[in-house]
Amino acid sequence: MPICATARHLRTFADPLSWAVSLARRLIRMILVPARAIDGFASTGNSSAFEQKRSQMPNPLERDRIKSEILTSDIRKSGVHATLRGTAGALVAAVLLLSPPVTGVAAADEFTAAQRAEIVRILHEALIRDPSILRDAVAAMQNDDTRRDADASKASIAAHRSVMVTPEDPVAGNPKGTITIVEFYDTRCPYCRKMEPTMAGLLQRDHDVRLVYKDLPILGPASVLAAHALLAAQQQNGYEKLRTALMQAPPDYTQAQILATAREVGLDDVRLARDMDNPAIEARIAANLQLATALGIDGTPALVIGDALIPGAVELADLQNDIATARAAQ
Repeated sequence: MPICATARHLRTFADPLSWAVSLARRLIRMILVPARAIDGFASTGNSSAFEQKRSQMPNPLERDRIKSEILTSDIRKSGVHATLRGTAGALVAAVLLLSPPVTGVAAADEFTAAQRAEIVRILHEALIRDPSILRDAVAAMQNDDTRRDADASKASIAAHRSVMVTPEDPVAGNPKGTITIVEFYDTRCPYCRKMEPTMAGLLQRDHDVRLVYKDLPILGPASVLAAHALLAAQQQNGYEKLRTALMQAPPDYTQAQILATAREVGLDDVRLARDMDNPAIEARIAANLQLATALGIDGTPALVIGDALIPGAVELADLQNDIATARAAQ
């Protein structure tokens, strides 16, 4: 497709932001397609492979570094690497990395290397003339991503509502509360531990909240041991007190240390050791991992409140706002 045809197409947009972002999105299709496999690495999968996939999954900063290398390599091959030098070049790269794809634009393989160079040049000049284009594009992208993520989470939660809470799940707070918080957590997770005072404060203030625990041991063998021990302790009505003790203990515990902690809180450690090997406990943990994968959870803590999935540790005020939103939707 001639570059003039590209320009004519872009003139159909009403403002510089629209055509600049459209150009960037075209370039993403041309030179960042290989990187989509990186973003899709944590898609649907076997719950038994959850921990392995998590350990292999690049974090967001690593994904951006890999994308940047792909971008630079492709542009270098196109003969337009010099266009990206300096601050303005960095802005072009940022637009390319951050702008989401859009439908209705030309296919990537319709552009030649010379056309790619011309497109990058146009972006370069546009961003020098009006750097706010990048700021507005990034803000729009972030807002769009937030909306898409919220919609996807809402749909996943609705699809799995029937298995979100089971009769076997440990519960804190008011078992008959009209607001349910489902907390996916790992006893060794530092952010889960950080959430403990916040969640305790919430339950003290709001007596209409049911807190449902989902053990999600994703941080290694010690986490798996702790999850087995906690669910075994449930058979002695000791889940909550053993959980409290383990969340306060040094996180690199062994089975012997877990059993010693169980004795200290008044549990029968011999029975606990035996119950930890119950296949039913392994099945419950596998079900939690499968549910977490289905909901798109890739770390702990993660909270489900109403129709919303809240990843990471949150402050009490934010937690109360999320609960107010859930109440209003009832």
